[in-house]
Amino acid sequence: MHVLKLSRVSSLLITIFSIIEIIYGFRDPYETLDVKSSATIQEIKQAYKKLAKQWHPDKNRESGAESKFIEINKAYQLLMDPQRKEQFDRHGTVEDSPNFRQQPDYSGFRRFEFDPFDSFFNHGGFKFQFSFNQGSVYHKYTITSRTYENHIIPGSVRKPYLILFYSDLCLPCIHVEPVWQKVASELEPIGLGLGTVHVQKEPALTKKIGVNSLPYLIGVIDGRPIHYKDNQLSLLRIIEFTRKLFPYKTIVNVNDDSVEEFLNGWPNNKVNALIFSQVEPPRLRYLLLAFQYNTRASFGLVKLGNSKTHETCRRYGVNKKMESLLIFNEITTSPVATLSMGELAPQTMRDVLEANKFLLLPRLSSQLLFDQLCPPEAARSRKRLCVILITRNTQAHDPYRAVMREFIQQSNCPKEKVRFMFIFKEKQTEFVNALSSGEGAPVEPDLHVVMLWRQEFDKVRYQWLDTAWSVEPNSVNSTMRELEDILQQLVQTTESLPYQAKVVALTDEHERGFLGRILNRLIIMGEILRDNISHQEVLPAISVILTVAFIVIMGYVMSYLVNLEEQNIQEKYRQEGKQPPNGRGKLREEHKLNIHELRGETYNGLVRLLKPGFRTIVLILDSESKDKLLPKFYKIVYPYRKNKTLMFAFLMVEKNLEWYHQILIQTLGDPRKLNINPKNCIGTVLSLNGYRKYFCVYHAKHAEPRMDHCDYKESKTIDGINGNFIGFEESCSESESSDIETGELLNRSNGRLKSDNVLFEEHLLDRLSNWLDRLFEGTTQRYYIQYWPVNMK
Repeated sequence: MHVLKLSRVSSLLITIFSIIEIIYGFRDPYETLDVKSSATIQEIKQAYKKLAKQWHPDKNRESGAESKFIEINKAYQLLMDPQRKEQFDRHGTVEDSPNFRQQPDYSGFRRFEFDPFDSFFNHGGFKFQFSFNQGSVYHKYTITSRTYENHIIPGSVRKPYLILFYSDLCLPCIHVEPVWQKVASELEPIGLGLGTVHVQKEPALTKKIGVNSLPYLIGVIDGRPIHYKDNQLSLLRIIEFTRKLFPYKTIVNVNDDSVEEFLNGWPNNKVNALIFSQVEPPRLRYLLLAFQYNTRASFGLVKLGNSKTHETCRRYGVNKKMESLLIFNEITTSPVATLSMGELAPQTMRDVLEANKFLLLPRLSSQLLFDQLCPPEAARSRKRLCVILITRNTQAHDPYRAVMREFIQQSNCPKEKVRFMFIFKEKQTEFVNALSSGEGAPVEPDLHVVMLWRQEFDKVRYQWLDTAWSVEPNSVNSTMRELEDILQQLVQTTESLPYQAKVVALTDEHERGFLGRILNRLIIMGEILRDNISHQEVLPAISVILTVAFIVIMGYVMSYLVNLEEQNIQEKYRQEGKQPPNGRGKLREEHKLNIHELRGETYNGLVRLLKPGFRTIVLILDSESKDKLLPKFYKIVYPYRKNKTLMFAFLMVEKNLEWYHQILIQTLGDPRKLNINPKNCIGTVLSLNGYRKYFCVYHAKHAEPRMDHCDYKESKTIDGINGNFIGFEESCSESESSDIETGELLNRSNGRLKSDNVLFEEHLLDRLSNWLDRLFEGTTQRYYIQYWPVNMK
């Protein structure tokens, strides 16, 4: 008795400690894996792989590595379980171990279970029970919502699935069980995935799919469910439903007229597979095979016994009494693999395709393809060499790729140790730059060959071929021999490649664009609506769609009529000789800021023929500073755009330096030789009054002289004008040697370099706003001239 009590107390203590450990030891799984709460299954898997590799006790010898690794695994298991993940997202807590949650137990289900005495003791009522036992075909293929989300959906990208929903209390399910048994025996061996869902055990998945009757069948392909709409479940109808799951042109028909075009389609980076069969349309096993390898091979069907395919069969020596599979790469004259049987076995076809799924010289177009062609291998003795030819997506580089294919056919390097490929530099810029910016790289990587050994996912050792890849008759053989010698040396020894680099993941060139994703999403939404809207819901749905369409169309018509009426009113005013009322477009046109270039064609309009009271604000710059200063000038003068007496322009000093020189000569009063430094003129702003023949000057490097300025008396002036201020030099003035390039940088203050009057270009216009305020107040210095020069270019 005491032993029994002690045992109960021990059990209670263990339970309490377990609960405490769960409460205080549980961490946020998203924080543990460093992912967002909106992360997809694929993102969670990638984060788990990265952290598991980092904290695995075999690779990380830190003291807390093992506990960290266990924590990462627990977080991953939680987030990969849809029910536990949903519970955590809702309540913020969840049991630490999935074993605490009761798992579906189908061991107690029996095909028929009826106790005649039980009905008399069950509240006096009659009760009839039946269930499917462990020997049932339903039980054999039963899946959970976790399996559906984590395995069925991702796996359906390469393998379609049929999922049947059933229940214990479902008499039609009993009648369908033999049909499902035939489906399993006929379709599973050829590669179709099967699954069954017990609706009482998986209510969330049942609701998500939209099951409204039992038994209920769906097909899952490319991550989306497609509903079976036929009222009767039979083997032939299920097979026909399965055939309709596949995308259009999974296998295309090929005859004597189209075989050349089909086989010459290898530039799409896929091998070509021809299936010779007497059955048309293609068998389901061929569709499954083509769908599984659709990213690596294009499939065509040649109908045996057809007069339009006789020449193709003769050309490749196909036995018309047997089914055949021929695989072609870039060489279309003969296949690289041939398989002929009375009935092609699915697994045999997969083995042949798996061994020949790459071209002689495939293009690196995605990270997945790179991982398949060039998998990481840390051991030096088992290293795999990846030989990459850097090209561009242009026909001019086709001969270089053709010579590389010729070299591959002649090379004696073992295929299991050396793989050849090429890459488009403009599409994989970051990857190529990681290799070409390191040691031993050529100045320009185009048409060069680099050899890689991937030690880890993002770490490689590499070596560039010393000479560029050549197609010239007198040098092509020497280039080939050089590459062959280096590869033989690397393969036969454990010698490592000399340089190391860290590369980024390749861009997926086959990924759909923005518009393609939108179109695909619309197609999926249409199919979902088609599958889920019943006949009773069709009319309300159509009514809503037509109502929305009517509102949109009427809005467009009303907008068109309003614009038409405005145009009629303006035309009526013009015919009567009146000024039409200003519309919104007129206001926008009036307040638009235009900055013109001051040159020969615009000189009269901007300066010489200006009306009284009008002024032109001109920024002096050169071609190097234009992109930097002009946007800032635009931003500063933008508030003055409504002033109709102001015009704005810019002057290219390198083209009109002589014009600027003549203006300055007139301001001095006595003719003399001036040494103008164009660099010191950049950032100068002139306010030109063309009618009264004077101008005002803003220069950031030289403050405008004032009578109360302490340095005014010391500054050298000529007729009251400081020569430095208006941008030219005498013998003691600044020269180009005093610019930023001299290195006379004494200190930094507020982003401004101080060395006498040295400023960065981006700060030249910092005080222009204050100068403009003084300009319009009339407190700036005016420099009068006798005439405007006529030598403007």
